[in-house]
Amino acid sequence: MALILHLETASPVCSVALSRDGVLLGLRESSGEKSHATRLTLFIEELLKANGLTVSSLDAISLGMGPGSYTGLRIGTSVGKGLGYGAGLPLIGIPTLLALAAGFLWLHPETEGLLCPMLDARRMEVYTALFGSGLREISPVEAKILNEESFREVLEAGLVWFFGSGSLKAGELIQHPNARFGGAFPLSAAFQTRLAETAWTRKDFLDTAYFEPHYLKEFIATVPRNKMLG
Repeated sequence: MALILHLETASPVCSVALSRDGVLLGLRESSGEKSHATRLTLFIEELLKANGLTVSSLDAISLGMGPGSYTGLRIGTSVGKGLGYGAGLPLIGIPTLLALAAGFLWLHPETEGLLCPMLDARRMEVYTALFGSGLREISPVEAKILNEESFREVLEAGLVWFFGSGSLKAGELIQHPNARFGGAFPLSAAFQTRLAETAWTRKDFLDTAYFEPHYLKEFIATVPRNKMLG
């Protein structure tokens, strides 16, 4: 039974939610270039003020752990750690793909088959995992390069739902009667609420000092072409 602030910054959507006992109290979201850097703390302040709360009123903070945007994850983790340290609050880590799967199931409770959330990772690569009933992990999180044979074995065994930003690429390649596509289905901090409440009950907290997001791939800085030529 907890009052938890949720931060999701693994995708272009900057999302902040507030929940009590696993029930959503409020949500602030925006998307666009640099939205995390300019909006995250503002959304936190707005949500707390709208509910007559301060950071010290909270019981915990939950973070999207990744994988996803390197910059977004670093910003979310930095803000979450700062708030946690300052107010003495525990941090709860929510795997990003698990949250995406939980959100899809929350909004589509009639869904049958395996859940395959996907986040775009540039070119033909996606971050993905497979979940079964009860959000049981069947295939661990990985950075996967898609081709026409991707997921052939699990598709032969039954229905598989592909959704998330990376599923748009999958839909162009995967042709199978058991493949179902749920669209881009953007990430939201609201999807963390029930998962975070369960973690709170179990006292499953992160080590605030040493936690780092699950990037999966190292960040590679690129130099604009005009600077390379100049």
